[in-house]
Amino acid sequence: MTTHTTRMLIIGSGPAGYSAAIYGARAGMEPIVVQGLQPGGQLTITTDVENYPGFADVIQGPWLMEQMQKQAEHVGTRMMWDTIVEVDLENGSPFKAIGDSGDEYVGDVLVIATGAQAKWLGVPGEEELGGKGVSACATCDGFFYRGKKVAVIGGGNTAVEEALYLTNHSDDVTLIHRRDELRCEKILEDRMLGNDKITPLWNKTVKRFVAGDNGTLHHLELVDTVTGEESTLEVDGAFVAIGHAPSTELFKGKLELDAGGYLVVEPGTPKTAIPGVFAAGDVMDHTYRQAVTAAGTGCMAALDAERFLAELGDSRREAEAAE
Repeated sequence: MTTHTTRMLIIGSGPAGYSAAIYGARAGMEPIVVQGLQPGGQLTITTDVENYPGFADVIQGPWLMEQMQKQAEHVGTRMMWDTIVEVDLENGSPFKAIGDSGDEYVGDVLVIATGAQAKWLGVPGEEELGGKGVSACATCDGFFYRGKKVAVIGGGNTAVEEALYLTNHSDDVTLIHRRDELRCEKILEDRMLGNDKITPLWNKTVKRFVAGDNGTLHHLELVDTVTGEESTLEVDGAFVAIGHAPSTELFKGKLELDAGGYLVVEPGTPKTAIPGVFAAGDVMDHTYRQAVTAAGTGCMAALDAERFLAELGDSRREAEAAE
């Protein structure tokens, strides 16, 4: 077992982790980023990215994450190819984490940027057509379906919000829900039912996503949850909106989680209830979940970490002087 020590330990990569690392390295904190199972996060499985500021042309998600990683390394970040399986936050700074490799990581501050994963239906064609007509983020990909026919699968707040958003680009939006009533807030339900661009399709589940001759999504195979009758719906794009699952298993019982499993932070900051532990990106954001907002909270975490370390140094020097 090897012990790796740093002033700033970051668990998780992606826009939040890499941005925290860039700012942390520039502040002289010599950060370590433990990359996790999916280095680069969700953007590594996203093809066209058209809404990240600074690029006039469409860029590729994996390329953007590669550039962020290289930038973080260039300014002094150490990248570790490991997955954290245990953390020790009980005794305050320094914080300890154990990797799947058996290595130990110790940091004076800890930034948690483990992200969140979209929940999927798990039906045939879904994975194969990811980025080819099937998506889990209308805000990210809705622009590509201007003037086309789209469907949203789900019946909660997320699904209705996605459907309403898509009406900015499409006049033909179908909401597919397995029940005969929505599970969203009443105000959202009223907005959706009052929008003539959205057609609800009740008591239906998606059995299969089917590609056309060009390899992109052509239609959905549906099953009626009451009668069992099968049908098809031709669409150009389908958005799975059945929620997200934040990657917070490591922190259950150690940090406060909200009802959705997201890390709780002080409003307007990345600060958790434990001084010196910060959360950035989708692991603490159940509202926006965008690359640019994740990067912003990563920056905030690094700036607050720098202030924490400065105050920690002052208090330690005062304690030493008093001895």
